[in-house]
Amino acid sequence: MKRRTTDPEKTHLDRARALYDERAWLAAHSAFADADRDAPLHPDDLERFGNCAYLVGKESEATKLLTRAHDEFLKRGEAERAARTAFWIGFPLLMRGESALGSGWLQRARRVLDDASCTECAIHGYLRVPAGIRLAVQGEFDAALEEFGEAVRIGRQFHERDLLILARHSQGRALVASGRIDDGTALFDEIMVDVTANAASPIIVGAVYCSVLTACNDIFDFRRAQAWSDVLQVWCETQPDIVPHRGECLVRHAELVRFHGGWSDAMDLVTQARNWLDDPPNQPAAGAAFYQQAELHRLRGEFSQAEESYRTANQRGRRPQPGLALLRLAQGRLDDAVGSIRQTVADAKSRAQRSVALAAAVEILLAANDVSGAHEAADDLSRIAAELPAPFLKAAAAHATGAVRIAEGDFRGGIESLRDALSFWQALDAPFEVARARVLMAIAHRELGDRDTASMELDASREAFEALGAATELARIAGLSVDAPLKRDDAVTDRELQVLRLIARGKTNRAIAESLGISEKTVARHVSNIFLKLDLSSRAAATAYVYEHDLADSSARRT
Repeated sequence: MKRRTTDPEKTHLDRARALYDERAWLAAHSAFADADRDAPLHPDDLERFGNCAYLVGKESEATKLLTRAHDEFLKRGEAERAARTAFWIGFPLLMRGESALGSGWLQRARRVLDDASCTECAIHGYLRVPAGIRLAVQGEFDAALEEFGEAVRIGRQFHERDLLILARHSQGRALVASGRIDDGTALFDEIMVDVTANAASPIIVGAVYCSVLTACNDIFDFRRAQAWSDVLQVWCETQPDIVPHRGECLVRHAELVRFHGGWSDAMDLVTQARNWLDDPPNQPAAGAAFYQQAELHRLRGEFSQAEESYRTANQRGRRPQPGLALLRLAQGRLDDAVGSIRQTVADAKSRAQRSVALAAAVEILLAANDVSGAHEAADDLSRIAAELPAPFLKAAAAHATGAVRIAEGDFRGGIESLRDALSFWQALDAPFEVARARVLMAIAHRELGDRDTASMELDASREAFEALGAATELARIAGLSVDAPLKRDDAVTDRELQVLRLIARGKTNRAIAESLGISEKTVARHVSNIFLKLDLSSRAAATAYVYEHDLADSSARRT
């Protein structure tokens, strides 16, 4: 009996298709490669092969394979399929910063449809998405929303689930960017339901996740970012071959991991991000990767490495502030830190940039004993937190306010603000920020004579810093003792010194308030703080203090 020979091409191809349906991307990629060596693949299979390459992280290979599929579809006269592959070549290129090449492929997709006189189809909807993104980047949000709305309409008309998810997500990004944050995040949550239900293709899931992560970062919505990360983690467990984070997305994910205390894991992720962003080189997000690397080095006390990474971030297009100013503070270069942070606050364009700069400004200005400047920065940060009520901003504002109140001698008020900050930081699972708040609470309790509470807060913060490897903060609190209260003279703020000098000139609280442009109630608080800090019992004693310390002439010059 004659034996039937086995068709190797069919065997390889059938296996590849089956593995693709099972979402075993790495094995499917290998099987498609075997089949392609036996005989050139049909464009349908080239498209599957290219998708596998993309999902396992071989983006350059994916582009080549989809280009082959595109060319084959054109030869066969299948204009819509050719346009679809052109879109999926161009859109990822555009999203990872290769604007010229990405735009070229998208334009080719439009031309293919026009040349074939194609009636409206799903690809027309996909092409509206990058057009809307360009409008949103230019600040033309209404026009962008119109484009995305048309994409949604087309997606519904052709029952194209991926297009619907991509377009609705893009609507959410535009709404958030235009200030309609609740509407935008509601769309993100709705899309998350589709992702959880496996309603989208893997490439769409990855693209949408990375985009949402960036949007959440821009509005400091770390809770939603973490929720999305948890969803993606569960999703990835069903298909372990997939590379879910790449490029800027990986940088954002690393930042989230660092915020939650996984500093070693964050450093590994940043290193991976740098490798991704070097292929091709000089991608816009590369600077962000180096900045995150610098931040980790700074926090770990590795100052020379931090310095180098901040410089590289600057060379790659990411301004190294406010991290570099905080590095200068840690290095003891206080004048440089103050100069840098003042300029950074002045240059900040967005609320996100300004709020991060203001939080750093409070820390640096307090170290420079510019309490009035720190007070102003904390108030500005509180205003932003009221406008954009994200838990992170509420925590940062309460933290800054608490630090300023302690510097002003209002220890009970400082503790009250820091308790709010601590509550927010703990809810956000931010161990480093929790520990920093505890240090300030320890100082305040010490100044109030509550040494037991001060000791417990200081011990808790030290333990957290040691677990994180926060060498910079450990060095900062090394000399802090619950038995050594602050020197009262050093605790007098610039504003309190102004009030003290005016007291010495015989001014009443009302007159001082008018002279300084502040409320009489605020003056009364300053007077109380001055008496407490300098151990004074009366205005006469305050006057004597001014003349004993040669402050009178300086007072006369100022007023």
